[in-house]
Amino acid sequence: MNRIVSRFDKKLIPALTLDQFEGRIITADSELEARKAVDYLMGQEVVGLDTETKPMFLKGHRMNPVALLQVSTLDTCFLFRLNHIGMPDCIVDLLQDDGLLKVGLSLHDDFMQLGRRRSFCPGRYVELQQMAREFGITDMSLAKLYANLFGLRISKSQQLTNWEADVLSERQKRYAATDAWACLRIYNEFNRINIEGYECEVIPEPVPEEGEGR
Repeated sequence: MNRIVSRFDKKLIPALTLDQFEGRIITADSELEARKAVDYLMGQEVVGLDTETKPMFLKGHRMNPVALLQVSTLDTCFLFRLNHIGMPDCIVDLLQDDGLLKVGLSLHDDFMQLGRRRSFCPGRYVELQQMAREFGITDMSLAKLYANLFGLRISKSQQLTNWEADVLSERQKRYAATDAWACLRIYNEFNRINIEGYECEVIPEPVPEEGEGR
């Protein structure tokens, strides 16, 4: 039986074994490299998708444009450096394609922010938050979903780093690739539970006893 909980206790995550993407990471820093990457990705059936943006720490300032688009298979992740190459036609074609299924978390927000760089109409995609709701899961963060389904943790230590740096560090690349890859793994796991007929038991969050938590 697969045991998943409606709300995962975030205090348990640091004790879990770290998991990360260990496949190929290919950075697309030019339009030519982006076209080659898109050609490869268009031959896939489903990919994980995520974005990274340079954080803005000053209140009242407009959010920075998306700096990085990550698109991953189970063994290869492409990092499109949008702050260097913008949104060329090939990337728009990738995002609009109805043959390639894109899966991700909070994709509406990602698409909205990508649309600030260049307008497009999203093609076929799946929102993982909706899949989670169908199982009775109320936690919507990537880290909690991953811990809930696999009993492993993914690092979020690079989230607030400079994604517009001239050269991304290896830790940034691994972090970015892991997020997109994790989306694909979560999608596949939800489908495995559904299609293969595994029983799922959703454990509600414990009700605090009187006086607890005050």
